[in-house]
Amino acid sequence: MSYKKPSLEKKRYSTNDILLILGILFIAINLRPALASVGPLVNHIRIATGLSNSMLGLLTTLPLIAFGVFSSLTPLFTKRFGIARTLFGALLLMTIGIGVRSLEGIFPLYLGTLLFGIAIAFGNVLLPSLTKRNFSSNSGFITSLYSSVMAIGASLAAGISVPLADNTNLGWRGSLAVWAILAFIGFLVWIPQLSRISISDQKRNYKAAMKTLGKAPKAWKIAFFMGLQSFTFYVILAWLPAIVQSREYDADYAGWMLSLSQATGILGSVIIPLWAGKINDQRFIVIILMLVESIGILGLLLPSLGFISLWVSLIGFVLGGSFGLALLFIVLRSKNSDTATELSGMAQSIGYLVAASGPLVFGSLFDFTGGWTYSLTLLLIVVFLKIYMGIGAGKPGKL
Repeated sequence: MSYKKPSLEKKRYSTNDILLILGILFIAINLRPALASVGPLVNHIRIATGLSNSMLGLLTTLPLIAFGVFSSLTPLFTKRFGIARTLFGALLLMTIGIGVRSLEGIFPLYLGTLLFGIAIAFGNVLLPSLTKRNFSSNSGFITSLYSSVMAIGASLAAGISVPLADNTNLGWRGSLAVWAILAFIGFLVWIPQLSRISISDQKRNYKAAMKTLGKAPKAWKIAFFMGLQSFTFYVILAWLPAIVQSREYDADYAGWMLSLSQATGILGSVIIPLWAGKINDQRFIVIILMLVESIGILGLLLPSLGFISLWVSLIGFVLGGSFGLALLFIVLRSKNSDTATELSGMAQSIGYLVAASGPLVFGSLFDFTGGWTYSLTLLLIVVFLKIYMGIGAGKPGKL
């Protein structure tokens, strides 16, 4: 592996850079709470609505379907409206979607979920593009920064959702609704960027660019690495509390275990992109991460071992790190910001369509077998697929 000389000490950020970073961080912290708040409240929602495990899994799967459909369309929106206005609209849509989800009835529950899923899709795609466009020389640092903030948002939501529902007068609907406040704050913070970020190259041929990416094996490996790591992440997000409760722990403890997984994910989100951004070849990092994930999953598979907090911590660290690594692959393998937007759209569209099946398949396997053994074994199979895709994505080269 060849090491690149770090540039963090030489980089001086202007006031505009700092405001942009602040805006990026407010977008990042809004990309997970609306999703992470659902898992700990699954039993509350089941009791109140009578929904099956498969239908409850759809609450996590539906946003992933939106990610898959709208991620590939994001470059069209940025070409027409620009990155800044696209993200501005996304933050407004997110605020509305979270609010709609909290209304009475089953239909608003799913409609609101779909709306904020579309909004999150835009944010997912455009953060790597902004990093490539404005902070290419320090991409590892910026990716580490915003991916760790995403993990903080997920950890916070996972940890306080049940207390908000049970210890206040909010109930589970109110607990889900509070994240609209954070989204609206992000909407306000982003306003200064509307006049600062220019619209992308109007002459760029979107179809030709996507056709070129579609012929590149590395682009597909980046996409499937993104999808497979997201497959596992959203399974854990949706079902870890239920797995923990099946080991005879209460709902509060299960919620905090999900929060612990997201908290250790913060460490992974900080450490792995920083490390990966300093080297040209990330294949060794992929192998190490997947070995650690395998240990964590095996620990959950064998409840007699105990130490559930250890296995949860290991899995969380790897998921945080591999997500940050997947985002960094988009930046490192792109030759410019337009390519980064297109590759991010392709990777996250394909990736999240793969991931969308995760919570639904995982929950359905439990419904069919009455236990978690086959479901967790599926995650081990996914680990081996991630090794293959990650090795291809981690190999040096530009698209």
